[in-house]
Amino acid sequence: MPTRVHPAQLGDPARIGPYRIIGRLGSGGMGTVHAAVDPDGLRVAVKLIHPAQADDDEFRARFRREVDVTRRVAGPCLVSLLAADTDAAAPWLATEYIPGPTLGRHISVDGPLGGARLYALAAGTAAALAAVHAAGVAHRDVKPANVILAPSGPRVLDFGIAHALDGTSVTRTGVMTGTTGWISPEAYHTGITGPAGDVFAWGALIAYAATGRLPFGTGAPDAVAYRVISGEPDTTGMPDDLLALVTSALAKTPDDRPSAAILAEKCTALLSTQTTQALHPATDIPTAVNDLVTAQWDMPALDDPAWRVPAGRRKGRVRTIAMVVGAAALSGALVGALLIQTGNSPGAKSSTGNPAFLSSPTTDATNNAQSPARSHNPASTATDDPGEASLTAWKESRPARTPAENDAFGAMGTGAWLDPVAYPDFNRAITFHRRGGDVYVATSGQELSPVAVQEVASTVCLGLQDLAKSYPDFPYDDYIVVDTAREEGPSIVWEDDFRTNTSCDTSVQNRRTPAAGQDSDWQPTKSGLEQAHIPSTDKDEIRVAGQTVDSIISEWQGNSRIISDPNWLDNGNVSIGFARDEAVMYVWADKPAWDEATRDRWAALAADTACQAVLTESQARKEWRYAQYAVIVVDDAGSSRFLRWGSAGSCAA
Repeated sequence: MPTRVHPAQLGDPARIGPYRIIGRLGSGGMGTVHAAVDPDGLRVAVKLIHPAQADDDEFRARFRREVDVTRRVAGPCLVSLLAADTDAAAPWLATEYIPGPTLGRHISVDGPLGGARLYALAAGTAAALAAVHAAGVAHRDVKPANVILAPSGPRVLDFGIAHALDGTSVTRTGVMTGTTGWISPEAYHTGITGPAGDVFAWGALIAYAATGRLPFGTGAPDAVAYRVISGEPDTTGMPDDLLALVTSALAKTPDDRPSAAILAEKCTALLSTQTTQALHPATDIPTAVNDLVTAQWDMPALDDPAWRVPAGRRKGRVRTIAMVVGAAALSGALVGALLIQTGNSPGAKSSTGNPAFLSSPTTDATNNAQSPARSHNPASTATDDPGEASLTAWKESRPARTPAENDAFGAMGTGAWLDPVAYPDFNRAITFHRRGGDVYVATSGQELSPVAVQEVASTVCLGLQDLAKSYPDFPYDDYIVVDTAREEGPSIVWEDDFRTNTSCDTSVQNRRTPAAGQDSDWQPTKSGLEQAHIPSTDKDEIRVAGQTVDSIISEWQGNSRIISDPNWLDNGNVSIGFARDEAVMYVWADKPAWDEATRDRWAALAADTACQAVLTESQARKEWRYAQYAVIVVDDAGSSRFLRWGSAGSCAA
C-alpha cells in the first residue's frame, strides 16, 4: 500500500463507520481509499465507493460478491479484512493498513532481492496463494504491484478480479483479466484461468524479484503475449534450487505445474536452510512460513507523521489483530485494483481496476501548454463544440457508468504508466464526454515532460483499442490527455483518434521528415514487426509471402550462382510476415554484413516488389486486408532498421 498519506480533500467524510478519517491513500475507479484510525488508534485503510458506482445495481452486486469471496480467505502473508458495509448508501470496506513499497517499486529503486529475503518472498507469496486456493478462490492478478514488502514480511494484495471457483464470479465475463506479462498461456488461449494461472504468475514474479528483469520482456502486449505462449522466460542468474521451482511453475501446460501448496512447502524448506533451521516433517506450513519469514525478513519500518494521532484521542492500549478474518486486500484491493498506486511494476502499464478518479474536472484555468508532436489533429481548447476537445468539454465529462466505461481503466494496463522514481506522485482520472465521443485522461502529481506525455498517450491508445475489441459498440473514438499539474493550469497536451491511429504511434522520432521511399502518412512499428514474426496459418498470406520472397531473391541475384558472394540471398535470410492488427506486410533481410549502400539498394528493390504484391492482391480480392508494406534490414548491431514503407497506391499497376 502507499506509504504516504495525502491531505483529505473538500467533501471527504470525517468518519466512515467506526473509523476516523485522517487523509487519503489514493483514488481508484470505484472510489477513494482513505487513511483512517479506529477508536484504539489502529491504522486502517478504508475504501469508500464512489456514488456513481454505488447507484449501479450490477456494480453493487459485484462489490458484495467480492467482499463475500475475500471473507473466505485466511492465511499467512495476506491482509486482514476488518469490516465492511455493502448495503450502505456509499458502500465501504476496511482492511488493516500495511506500510511498505510494492515489490515493483522496491526493485526499480533498490534492485532485485537476494539471499534469505528472496526465499522469504517466494515462500510467503506461495503460502498466500495456497491459502487463497484452499478457500476456493483464484487470485488472477498476481504481479509486483500487488505484493507489498512490509516490515513484517511480504503481503499479497488485490482481489479486485478474483474468481470464486464455485462459479461465484466477481468480474464481468468476456473481458481478459490480468496484466500483460503476468497472464498465463492458457488465459491467452481460452480467456479462462484458475489456480494454475496464479502459479504461472508466481513463477514470473519470483523470476522478476530475483533478476530485476521482466521474465518475458517488455514491449507491445501482443509481443509479450507471444513470448509467454511460445518463448522461454529470462531466468538467468537465479539460484539453482529456486530456479527449479520457478521453471516448473512456468510450464506452458497447466497440468505440468505444481500446486501453490506444493510450492509453499518446497520454498519453506529452502527458506529453512537459509536460517539453518531444520523443518520438521510434521510442521504446519503456514505456521512455519510465519516464523521463518519473521526471522529472516529485514525490511525497514517506515514512519509517516500524518498517521500520528494526538495523544488525547488515543486509547492507552495497543490492539492486536487476529488472523481470523484474514483476507487479501480486497476487491480492487483497497489500494490494489481500485487504488492508483505510485510505484507499480516496471515495464508494464500501471494501475489496477476500473477508471480512476482524482477529482472532478472543475478548474477554471483555460491556458494550454504547447503540446508535443501529436499523432493526428492538434487539440483545441477554445470551442464549446461538443465534437471538439476542450477544457470546457473536460469539465462536462463524467465518471464511468456503463460496463465498457468501467473496464476502461483496466484495459489500459495494470503496471506502472511512468517511471515511479521520476513520477512518484503520478495519478490519473478517466472521464467520458458522450456527446463528443471523447475519453478524457487527466493526469496529476508532477507536470509531464514531452516524453512522459507520449508514454501516457501510447498507454491510453493501446488500452482503448483493446477495450473496443471487447465492446464493439464502445461509442468513443478520440482520447484527450489533460495535464492538471502545469503551472499555468490544466492543459490539453495530447489528442488522438485511437481507431485511426492503429499502431498508436506517439514518439517524436516517428514524426520525423520521411526519406525517399517512406510514406509520410503512416509509420511501421516494432510491435508490428514482432507480430509479423508470428508464423501465419492463412493460406493466402503464405502464398503471397512465398511468391514475393522468390521474386525478391530472383531480382536481386540475377543469374548469379555464387553462393559465397556476400550479397547472396536465400530463403534463410529473407522473410515476410503479416501484422494483422496494422494490416501491414513486413519484409526483412538478415544481412548484417551489408554496407549502407547495399542495404539501400536492396530495400528499394524489395519495396518495389512488395508494393506490387499488395497492389495485385488488393485488386484481385476484396477480402485481402494488407494494403501497406514495410522493408527492414537487420544491421551489424542486430537492430532492425526500417528503410522503406508505403501503400499499394504508391506503385504503378
